Amino acid sequence: MAEIVRMPKLSDTMTEGVVAAWHKKVGDKVKAGDLLAEIETDKATMEFESFQEGVLLYIGVEKGKSAPVNAILAILGKEGEDISALLAAENSTPADTPAAVEEKKSTEPVATSVATPTASVNTDTRIKASPLARSLAKEKGIDLRTITGTGDGGRIIKRDIENLQPAAQASALFEAGKESYTDVPVSQMRKTIARRLSESKHTAPHFYLTIEIDMDQVMQARKSLIEQLGEKISVNDFVIKAAAMALRKHPAVNSSWLGDVIRYNNHIHIGVAVAIPDGLVVPVIRFADTKSLTQISSEVKQFAQKAKDKKIQPEDMQGNTFSISNLGMYGIDEFTAIINPPDACIMAVGGIKQIPVVKNGQVVTGQVMKVTLSCDHRVVDGATGAEFLQTFKQMLENPVTMLA
Repeated sequence: MAEIVRMPKLSDTMTEGVVAAWHKKVGDKVKAGDLLAEIETDKATMEFESFQEGVLLYIGVEKGKSAPVNAILAILGKEGEDISALLAAENSTPADTPAAVEEKKSTEPVATSVATPTASVNTDTRIKASPLARSLAKEKGIDLRTITGTGDGGRIIKRDIENLQPAAQASALFEAGKESYTDVPVSQMRKTIARRLSESKHTAPHFYLTIEIDMDQVMQARKSLIEQLGEKISVNDFVIKAAAMALRKHPAVNSSWLGDVIRYNNHIHIGVAVAIPDGLVVPVIRFADTKSLTQISSEVKQFAQKAKDKKIQPEDMQGNTFSISNLGMYGIDEFTAIINPPDACIMAVGGIKQIPVVKNGQVVTGQVMKVTLSCDHRVVDGATGAEFLQTFKQMLENPVTMLA
């Protein structure tokens, strides 16, 4: 007997989902555990595996379109099975009920794929390209319209993507003396980022504190640990560990404004911003103050890989009490970040620069890093934030205290 597969609720705040990709087509056999589709929620794009078995008889939401939670995503059943009665029963809801309103919304095109702005212009179904070529193009942010296919009938294939020279694509996109643009529908994730950060910026009175940190000892400790352990420990791992230990000493910074109360958290869960092609996710390192550098490093790598593979789950991104955003690897010296609700603070970390510094009365080359703490003034006062940064600075300038 045919069964309806409904749009799943993949996060606590999800009200609708966008189908970013289908991995099965009508007529395909589906086994329990098979990857059926990629669903874009307000927090991430996640792979959706089928819980049922059968032949895919019907697709209720086309790629790139949205539907509310519990709407018909697909129907599975026996090959050739008549599903007209099932669809008729589903569509018989009176027009003025909330369910009918939701059903109507499910047919409206909304946000799109998981790609970056340059890749997401690839919505023209007339472009002949293999599935693998399309996937590689999406990964690399390549516009398929700029490529001449070498496959049968001009079809774009894998080697066309791999052999593409960046300059060739750029020249095709930007023609001298010609005005052009590409409109990219706003993804569910980007809508949520815009809403949450706009609310944060306009409701939380931000102020900013910047401090300069001598990173010589961290760089030496990092080199020694890598040699001893054979594992790559990043500067950001040291930053997370130092922040966690400093929060233990300054619980007022590890807090949240909840309107009628200020919540001082007795646990330390640090959100670590990770950039992905279609936005930003903030997976959470739980109980970060109790974890070693190697444990923190391992978790951050796992989350980064899960985000890249679109396997990160909503629960991976919930419960943060403090957040860190690091743009140092992009050559950014200093910046300010918008507080990530419900946190009272977020720390923006810049890159390490070699500059002249005075040590023991001598001008020498030093490795210096700037960090800026954004604070919600409803919760954290200037002196409180400054004291936290002083402790954080002491931890990094004497990293042996973190390893004890």
